[in-house]
Amino acid sequence: MGVDPARDSSRDLATLQDEELMALVLRRQETALGTLYDRYSRLVYTIALRITGDRETTEEVVQDVFQNIWLAAASFQADLGSFSSWLLGIARHRAIDATRSKRERARAREQTLDYDWPTISESNPDNAVAQRLLRDTVRQALELLPTNQRQAIELAYYGGLTRVEIATQLNEPLGTVKTRMRLGLMKLRDLLGQVEE
Repeated sequence: MGVDPARDSSRDLATLQDEELMALVLRRQETALGTLYDRYSRLVYTIALRITGDRETTEEVVQDVFQNIWLAAASFQADLGSFSSWLLGIARHRAIDATRSKRERARAREQTLDYDWPTISESNPDNAVAQRLLRDTVRQALELLPTNQRQAIELAYYGGLTRVEIATQLNEPLGTVKTRMRLGLMKLRDLLGQVEE
C-alpha cells in the first residue's frame, strides 16, 4: 500500500505503521525518520549497550543506525521481513563492528605506548625505599583506572607528551583527551588518598 505524503501530512505520523514511515523516509521526509527514532531508539540503545558494554560507543551506534536507515532506506524490503527485524539486525551488526574496531584501536594503542618509569636514586637507602614504595603505589593505582584514562595520564607524565601530542598519538579529539586526563587524575587522587589513610 503506497503512502501519499501530501495526504498524510495532516495525519499524525505516530499512527503510521513502520512500513508506511519507511516509504516516507524513502521520499526524504525527515519527520518520518524522527518518528521511527522516537519509536525504536531506546530498543536499539539497549541492544547496542549489551553488545558494546560502553555508553559512549552505544550512543555512536544508535546515531549510526538511524543515519544508515536514512541513507539506505531503499534496501528495506517489507516482503522479506518486518521493519523492526531489519532495524535490529542493523543495530546488532553496527554494535559488533564498533566493538571490534574499538578493541583493535585499543590494541594498537597499547602496543605503541612505550615509556620508562622514573629511575630511583640509590644514594640514600631510606629515600630509595620510599621512592620504590611510592612508585609501586602509583603504578597500582594507575592500573585501577580505565585504560583510556590511564593511557592519557601515562603519556603525559611518563611519556612527556603534551595534550595535543597525546591526542595525535591516540587518534582522539583534544577535548576527549583533556576530559580523560581530568577524570583519571581525579580518580587517581581518590585512590592515592585511600592509600594514605
